[in-house]
Amino acid sequence: MVGDVLRRERQAQERTLKDVADTARISMPYLSEVERGRKEASSEVLAAAARALGLSLGDLLARAQGELVRLTSRTSRTSQTSHAGSTATTSSHNGLCLAA
Repeated sequence: MVGDVLRRERQAQERTLKDVADTARISMPYLSEVERGRKEASSEVLAAAARALGLSLGDLLARAQGELVRLTSRTSRTSQTSHAGSTATTSSHNGLCLAA
């Protein structure tokens, strides 16, 4: 999810992977893997990538949390609709937590 946010922000700024990786002092292949969700980056790497995009680590994580909430609420609505009549309740966060 965090990689998706990084990629969308980079593309919104019309910046290349190489430009952001160079600014963040991260290898381009590694940043690409992070964006695609194939590598889990440390908080230091995420902070460097965020700064290269003009964001703080907090901004990046908040955007990723917003995506998680949106996706889980959509999944919860779909699940609740398909299980109409069920007496179970679902948390608005559906058990997901994002920590730095």
